[in-house]
Formats: sequence, C-alpha cells, structure tokens
Amino acid sequence: MSNLDRSPVPSVCGGRGFVVAEPVRELLSPRRLTLGGSTEVRRLLPNLGRRMIGAWAFVDHYGPDDIADEPGMQVPPHPHMGLQTVSWLHEGEVLHRDSTGSLQTIRPRELGLMTSGRAISHSEESPRAHARLLHGAQLWVALPDAHRHTDPRFEHHADLPTVEAPGLTATVLLGDLDGSTSPGTAYTPIVGADLALARGADVRLPLLPDFEYGVLSMSGEVHVDGVPVLPGSLLYLGCGRTELPLRAESDAGLMLLGGEPFEEELVMWWNFVGRTQAEIEQAREDWTKGNRFGEVTGYDGSPLRAPELPSVPLKPRGRVR
Repeated sequence: MSNLDRSPVPSVCGGRGFVVAEPVRELLSPRRLTLGGSTEVRRLLPNLGRRMIGAWAFVDHYGPDDIADEPGMQVPPHPHMGLQTVSWLHEGEVLHRDSTGSLQTIRPRELGLMTSGRAISHSEESPRAHARLLHGAQLWVALPDAHRHTDPRFEHHADLPTVEAPGLTATVLLGDLDGSTSPGTAYTPIVGADLALARGADVRLPLLPDFEYGVLSMSGEVHVDGVPVLPGSLLYLGCGRTELPLRAESDAGLMLLGGEPFEEELVMWWNFVGRTQAEIEQAREDWTKGNRFGEVTGYDGSPLRAPELPSVPLKPRGRVR
C-alpha cells in the first residue's frame, strides 16, 4: 500500500472547517498513476477538490486488469507511519509481508488491515501463480494523535459481517453499518463497506447524519442519490444524511466510506502521516538510514528509496483547495 509517486505533493488535511455540513453530490475524478509493475491506479483521495472523508485519507482504485501474462502488483518494501492501510479485493490475490513478520495472502472480500502506528514497513505483490484478473482498492485511514504512536500490527479477517436488503449485500470491512460491526480495529468513529448490488436493485441504505460519506464505484452502472457514478470515480456526499438511495442498472460494486469529520490537521507526504514538517523530515531520514521501520524479509528485491523532500515548506491547505 504505497504512494509510488516520485514527486509526491505535501498537503495538510483534516480539521472540521471545510466539512460540508449538509448533503451534497460532489463527483470527484481520479488522477492516474502506476503502482509497481503493470498496475495502473486511479487516485481519488487526496484529490484536487477534497483530501479526506472522515478519517479516510487515501483512496486508490485499480483494475480489473488482465495480468495472466504479467507480474501484476509488485510493490517493494516501503515505510508507513501514522496511519492504517486497508487492502480490499474484488478479484485476484495480494501477498502481504511486513516488518512485524506477517506473511499473508489477501483474497477477494477479505480484510487486510495494517496499523503502522509509529513505524512499519511492508511489501505487496501478486503471487507468482496468480489469477488472471486483479481488481481492488487500496486505502489509508489516518490515526488520531492519541493512537498514532501505537505498536505496529497486522490483521487479516476473512469472515466479515454483512447487511442484507433486496438486491443488496453490504460487507462491513471497518467500523459499523446498521448494527453490524467489523472485527477490524478502528481508532475513530468510521465505516467502510463493500456494496454488491444486483441489477434492478432500488434500495435505501441507512446512514448516520453526523458522519460525512463518499461512495467509490468499483464496477457496473449505478445511480447514487440520483447521480450516475462510473467505475473509478468517487461521489462525495457531505453530512446530514439519514439514508442513501441506490439504484443499479446492472450488477454493480461500490465502496461506502464514511466517518465523523477528522478533527486534527495532518501533514501527509509520500507514505507518512504526521503533524509537522519536522516529523516528516525525521521519518524520511530514518527510512533512508535504515532506522525505526524494521525490515521486510522474503521479498525478492530492494526497498524503495524515499523521494526528495519538496523545496518549499509545508503549508496548511485544509480539507479542500
């Protein structure tokens, strides 16, 4: 789960000042990047228009890609701090290794949840013998100040709770939805759910008015609160909603992302989430010198080198531009 951009743009996120306190329909378009090997990703957060949804601070959508004759995802060891990574697949497999000694193959509709805490490093790769298609999302959750220096850990949950309605199965991967709670560890009031809609489904999903929400379209043709949302795009919905109308023109897959607006302002650069430029500079130096982030064993290749820091100081820009 890495930002492989060699010229990452620093940004300050968080704070309630830019949260839309009423329902909106703000469609966000992606920026296209390459995530190791042959995997192209569509980056939805941080976005030119919006940087967070609740504690969700980073969203990449990739695939479906035909990797039958390709290596697929190949992301060398790299560091993280101050965040959780969420790996979610619709097709394919990803092999996760990290500096705590974890080794886990993540498969479709299984939760791979890594809490970096103060420091961790990990790699991600398609297994040598892999499925033909690779399709999924990679996401970050910002850790609040009280928990951002916690011990690093990795969780794998293959059995997740669901919420059922006619034409809808919602798998709760993080937080709580309509009384169903994920076993994944959460540090803020949050929800992440995978929504599988059958063609012709016309349902209303219960929401919490104090949460802000967004919907990532993974596949199919679907209208979210009357707005057509194409695969690889994200509709920001604001706060103040008690339900969300969904209508599927075909079998479709969505991800619902939400949570209480994140109080703290964050500095996010490369694969680090901190509070000040000094913290980011120290993290880069520690990774470069081989300190603090540990070692990933078993990956066939060298760790990623950190990009150069920007020449300009980090400036607070809030949740939106």
